[in-house]
Amino acid sequence: MNNSTQKPAAAFDVVVMGEILVEVATDVAFAHGVPAQLGISGDALNVAAAAAAAGARVGLLSVLTDDDLGKAIAARIVELGISPDLLAFRTGQQGVYLVHCDPDGQREFSYARSGSVGSSLGPDDVDPGVFSAAGAVVAGGIACAISGSSRAAVVKAAGLAQRFVFDPNFRPRLTSVEDATAALLELAPRTFLVTPSFPGETSALLGCSTAAEAAAKLRSLGAANVAVTCGPEGIQLEGEGQDSTWIDSIPAPAVVDQTGAGDAFVGTLTARMVLGDTLPVAARYGAAAASLVVGGKGGTGFIPTLAQTRAHAAAGSALAAAEGVQPSHA
Repeated sequence: MNNSTQKPAAAFDVVVMGEILVEVATDVAFAHGVPAQLGISGDALNVAAAAAAAGARVGLLSVLTDDDLGKAIAARIVELGISPDLLAFRTGQQGVYLVHCDPDGQREFSYARSGSVGSSLGPDDVDPGVFSAAGAVVAGGIACAISGSSRAAVVKAAGLAQRFVFDPNFRPRLTSVEDATAALLELAPRTFLVTPSFPGETSALLGCSTAAEAAAKLRSLGAANVAVTCGPEGIQLEGEGQDSTWIDSIPAPAVVDQTGAGDAFVGTLTARMVLGDTLPVAARYGAAAASLVVGGKGGTGFIPTLAQTRAHAAAGSALAAAEGVQPSHA
């Protein structure tokens, strides 16, 4: 690992790209003297960790500081089962966010990331050999929003990938509705899978009033597969060669912190599709992983194993059957 990315010896199942952040989490509102827990998070890391736990060989393209903090973050990446081969290290400031979670797991964020080293990600960091060989490449709207060079890197990756997965991840504090919409419309025709949330993103970025309408619109724009996440209700699926499918959510055993739930869904879903599962089955595993992740504090506070995810998905199906609800993926 050095100042430029390195090509690994073998192709990755999944490559994730984006910014990694230092996480400062508290149980009460921010104030002087409030105890906090330090962690490492960010959507790209959360997605990569979930994909690795779901059985994929995962590479993570991100830029870290070339100091002890960058080394500590890299060590955590390895600890999560993610390859460090694609990491780059540069002089700069690591992005940070503060998050306060209430007892129901709802969150309030404050960011210090403007001009971060992670935002220096650019097209030159995207190795054509690595990205074209990967089973899937995952990027999100946050990577598009943090800088022009990072957005250009995402666009380049989308053009190289066998399967490009895009999570709009719209953040009004980072970008405008107009810019986020433009990114989605530019990338949708290149996507193997796009995962907007309902109602927030589907309304703001697509002007759609239902999840099914949003899925159909994205398919009409050229997206091969669409998974519209509908919070605690479930997921609306549209895909190549299949009818519209609804996947029920799976109740969470415990809710501590909702950070990373959507990322766990995307990472697990992507990994399982690359490894051969159908879209409905992979989405069911994604829903199970997401409902387990909220039981830990922080974006990577708890990452379920594939065995745990499968068991939770099966338990959710059994509960639905007992209540007289036919599992959507059966």
